[in-house]
Amino acid sequence: MKKEKRTAGILMPLASLPNNEGVGGMGDEAYKFIDLAVEMGFSIWQLLPLNPLGFGNSPYQPYSSYAGDEIYVSLAMLERDGYLPEGFEPYVCTGDADRIDYPSARKYKDKYLRIAAKNFYAKNKEKKAFDAFASQEWVYNFAVFLALKGQNGMRSWNEWPVDQRDWIINREYDISHLKDEIDFGVFVQYMFYKQWMKIKKYANSKKLKLMGDVPFYVGIDSLDVWSGRRNFLLSKDGHPDFIAGVPPDIFNDDGQRWGNPIYDWDYIKEDGFKFWLGRFGYNAGLFDILRIDHFRAFDTFWKVPSSCPTARDGVWVKAPGFEFFNLLYEKMPDIKIVAEDLGGDDVPGVIALREGFNLMGMNVANFTIFSKVPTVVHQLIYTGTHDNETVLGWYQSMDDAGKKVFRSKLKGFGSPHEHITKRMLRYVFGSVCAMAIVPVADILCLDNRAKLNSPGTVGSPNWEWRLTGYAPLKKKVKFIKDLLIETKRAK
Repeated sequence: MKKEKRTAGILMPLASLPNNEGVGGMGDEAYKFIDLAVEMGFSIWQLLPLNPLGFGNSPYQPYSSYAGDEIYVSLAMLERDGYLPEGFEPYVCTGDADRIDYPSARKYKDKYLRIAAKNFYAKNKEKKAFDAFASQEWVYNFAVFLALKGQNGMRSWNEWPVDQRDWIINREYDISHLKDEIDFGVFVQYMFYKQWMKIKKYANSKKLKLMGDVPFYVGIDSLDVWSGRRNFLLSKDGHPDFIAGVPPDIFNDDGQRWGNPIYDWDYIKEDGFKFWLGRFGYNAGLFDILRIDHFRAFDTFWKVPSSCPTARDGVWVKAPGFEFFNLLYEKMPDIKIVAEDLGGDDVPGVIALREGFNLMGMNVANFTIFSKVPTVVHQLIYTGTHDNETVLGWYQSMDDAGKKVFRSKLKGFGSPHEHITKRMLRYVFGSVCAMAIVPVADILCLDNRAKLNSPGTVGSPNWEWRLTGYAPLKKKVKFIKDLLIETKRAK
């Protein structure tokens, strides 16, 4: 068997990068981050989904599986392209510098994006590239979707008047009065794609691979569902008959009621899995590696009646995972996938599906360090993901007995007097797992103020943490570089 190369990656949401536009994006801050990651010896940058943020600013409830969020488009780059005047007014932070104020950042960026759009269409100097991008069916449809949402007070599409709700089916509702808004939406998507692909090209030139997330589910209020209703179990008015979640467990007596619509797998199979092939194909062009969030649902998924106020009354339903992945690899033999198999890592069907296609599964150290779950070579290990506490925050939440056991587990990984997070980094990078990825917050030894998300909760402070500058990260370069060399993971 071919020996697997030991690699290391850094987890950092695009939104959490530091800049002066209210939220991290695709400006100089992204290029500086790439340079720092490469200097440390990393070969992978893992990001969260870049799609338009939905309910609660969650990147896992997006308005589209294809579109990018306009909030990430760099105004500074638009200025350099000649679409904004030099020296435009900077963003003024009125809250804590390490928190993202999404409404404020959106309001600020929207003003300048609209100025840039007018100048872009007036100058018409990128017509060939723009026309090629805009010719994709989803681009115009997404722009119409957002324009109609705006016209309807941003309510979900299944609450719009019937003629607007069904425009995507029959094109009968007159949308001519929305032309300017639609044109703006197309411009924003073009600029997102243009700026992102420049970042990808730069990262790849530095031998840094980009890992992106493909959530298993999509949000009900999305172009995916509005334009592809046949793919979901919906009532005639567009509301879900069944919703997604997970059953009760030791963490939650009621389970987790996510609210995403359930797929109509019978129709999707009959349609040749076009919905899934499209999602994977497009995202494979944006990223070098795809991490499938909630991979276990390709084997079995929890189906809850939408009338149920909790996730208690669901049932496990079998999904055609083998059929889909057979077709996926037939169509895209070179696609690179990592399976987020948490919650299914001990389910025979999930294991068989993952191993059947030689997919790398996941190991989260602050779940497994206290258990007898073995680490294996063909696996991705984390200190924690976007859904975990930081190592320091997790340690601080333990009682004295728990802290003592944790410290004993780290025996041999650094000095007993070394910061507990650094010792955990040594443990993870020193594991047998072929791939190891750690969040920036753990590299910086931060507490739970830097925690990205608390599963089962919605809204602030989820997804709001951001880095205020690169000085603290630069101080960690030598430590991380030496550690990656020591553990034979350096690029």
